[in-house]
Amino acid sequence: MSTPAPRVEIVGVPGMPEVRPGDDLVGLLAAGLADGAIHLADGDIVVVTSKIVSKAEGRVRAGVDREEAIDAESVRTVAEWTTPNGRTRIVETRHGFVMAAAGVDASNVEPGSVVLLPLDPDASARALREGLRQRFGAQVGVVVTDTAGRAWRNGVVDFAVGTAGVQAVDDLRGRQDRYGNDLGVTVVAVADELAAASELVRTKLSQVPVAVVRGLAHLLLPPGDDTGASALVRPSAEDRFRLGTPEAMRAAVTERPVVAGFTARGVDHALVRRALTATLSAAQPLSRSAARFVLVESEAARAAIVEAGDDDGLRSAPALVLACTSDDDEHALLELGAAVEGLAVALWADGLACAWLPSTPALPGAASSLDLPTGWRPAGILAIGRPTPDSRPSSTTAADAVVTR
Repeated sequence: MSTPAPRVEIVGVPGMPEVRPGDDLVGLLAAGLADGAIHLADGDIVVVTSKIVSKAEGRVRAGVDREEAIDAESVRTVAEWTTPNGRTRIVETRHGFVMAAAGVDASNVEPGSVVLLPLDPDASARALREGLRQRFGAQVGVVVTDTAGRAWRNGVVDFAVGTAGVQAVDDLRGRQDRYGNDLGVTVVAVADELAAASELVRTKLSQVPVAVVRGLAHLLLPPGDDTGASALVRPSAEDRFRLGTPEAMRAAVTERPVVAGFTARGVDHALVRRALTATLSAAQPLSRSAARFVLVESEAARAAIVEAGDDDGLRSAPALVLACTSDDDEHALLELGAAVEGLAVALWADGLACAWLPSTPALPGAASSLDLPTGWRPAGILAIGRPTPDSRPSSTTAADAVVTR
């Protein structure tokens, strides 16, 4: 990138009508520019929200389940959690973007419909750029944007999902600053900066989906040098957070609390079932594990277990899981112990903790009240819930038990 311009101007394009599948987006944009008395010139950069591009390209789905649409647009789930407001998923799209809900959006669209990201945002940007060139005779750049959050920052910003004729990144590696220091890792996301800056005149409630940026003609690329927004997508091999850091993995083990008690807040059994499934899947890579788990969902069965056990831990636990083995030998008990530890880690990922209640008077009653399959032998009960604030990290006691000789 050459020396930056001393002045940059960003102008919102007002008066854009509702875009529908099959609409001529260049024609609609031309009408909006005329209404705003904006004349495109060489070096201008036109920034367009992906939503109107998707609408024009027919990427609107009516009467579909939003979760199913997210599944169809995703290649990998990065994180998910459930809140009182519903389910949230951070996923990787087929384009390589990591964002909430795969960009599937139900805002600013007719009720019962969702808008998907363009199939190929770079191709959409190229088509729009060529259409504008033919219409206005001007060499402009195009940036197509969407909105995403940041893992370590509150709030959302617009970022580039597609570009045409615009420098997407400014790679400063190998250059030196004014003091002679080598810039070893600095790569500036220029297209994302354009997207975020233009959103200041395209606020979410203003219904201004297009902006024109002026004063940055040096960002336009000569023919043949355009790689599109794909240059902004970090390759999987360079993603240090793809599967979590070693620090996070250690924290999953060491920062789980020694449970002093559970809060009164209920526990979603779907979270417990998911943790149980993950635990047993991990425990059976080579052969079938002897570990067995039963989630107590029947109120009658829970009441029978609590009454037989006469234990405060049973009474206060929002959820109960019966831990069983299919064999009596030492190896089976070791497998069960490993599975219980794995379950504790899986539960902690959702903010849940578990406490092991060993052989209690409740076990015989639990076996009969739950009508266990033949061969399933109860070994203990896991009380599951959200730990109270006075529960302390397990690492505080574990550190005292480590001695170096």
